[in-house]
Amino acid sequence: MGQLVRMGVERGRATRAGLKLGICGEHGGDPASVAFCHEVGLDYVSCSPYRVPLARLAAAHAALGSAGPGTTA
Repeated sequence: MGQLVRMGVERGRATRAGLKLGICGEHGGDPASVAFCHEVGLDYVSCSPYRVPLARLAAAHAALGSAGPGTTA
């Protein structure tokens, strides 16, 4: 599934450089998914309210390039 997301990002941005891309659902609150989304260049993730604090922390870790909670790096 990750390869399809990566391919979609690459092909979508090749067609329209300013295309905003993201995911919505419980994967948006999973730290490993947030790190992957950052890696492939998605602009946002969306998740249920109770997962927002963990998603924000994971996004900060991904942006800083460190292994955050739930990641294996």
